[in-house]
Amino acid sequence: MPRIVRVACVAALAGFAGCVHRATTQPQPAQPDTHVEHMAASNATPAVAVAAWDTTIAPGAADARMRLEQSPRHGEWVTIRAGTNPSDSLRLWVVYPQRSTKAPVVLVVHEIFGLTTWVRAVADRLAADGFIAIAPDFLTGKVPVNGADSLGMQAGMALVRALDPATVQRQLDAAAAYGMALPAAQPRYGVVGFCWGGGVSFAHAVHAPSLGAAVVFYGTSPDTVQLASVRAPVLGLYGENDARVNATVPPTAAVMSRLGKPFMTQTFPGAGHGFMRAQDQLNGANFAAARRAWPAAVEFFRRNLDH
Repeated sequence: MPRIVRVACVAALAGFAGCVHRATTQPQPAQPDTHVEHMAASNATPAVAVAAWDTTIAPGAADARMRLEQSPRHGEWVTIRAGTNPSDSLRLWVVYPQRSTKAPVVLVVHEIFGLTTWVRAVADRLAADGFIAIAPDFLTGKVPVNGADSLGMQAGMALVRALDPATVQRQLDAAAAYGMALPAAQPRYGVVGFCWGGGVSFAHAVHAPSLGAAVVFYGTSPDTVQLASVRAPVLGLYGENDARVNATVPPTAAVMSRLGKPFMTQTFPGAGHGFMRAQDQLNGANFAAARRAWPAAVEFFRRNLDH
């Protein structure tokens, strides 16, 4: 497996201000789990009709399949080894940008529901924005290829919750090494995650010294005692109506500030958990949040990765 190349953290994205709150090194309190509500809202009858989907941002659940089927970009399934045993395989959905120069790699970490068509369509949009997008399937061997679409809410959540966090981080390391070794890739990578994947993305910033940038879409923050090892700049994007996740942000912002580590946040008015997937919910607030959050994430990656 190619080694991961260490890169230096680039200056933080200008224009975003980290929220400064009281610092703490105490473990953060457990919060009620609202993942079921998040998925139910995504599948519900839209509370407001979105007259014209914005194709310059990642899709919502409603138009993901169409966007993926109509994409002109090359996407493919690849299986790599992510451990010392032959059975330690990891399936990846890889999408290539249409550009004449080498591209940085961005890992896309799926929600607690698994690697769905929506996540694959998000990866495709990242490729449209100029990155080699790689979405690991952390349920490799547990469901068929792209089988997460057919999982029920409870089944998908149970499978993802049973994953070993250390194994997930090792698999991300392997996916990053694979991506940066591609002939079309720059030796730099970032990570973005949604929901459960947002928490995994922030945890990867704790874990991986070679990471170039992390974007956290409505994911919980690590325990503040772990933040000293973060080297990459982190951007957190949150919905206002997401108290479970948002309760973990102020202590993290305070400690990251005290440690001199770049942590930028944006919280979008009226938006809820899962606003990128559920763009047709909450009377337009989720759509408005998605239209602001996606360009912020892309610019953050360009500024920190694409040299």
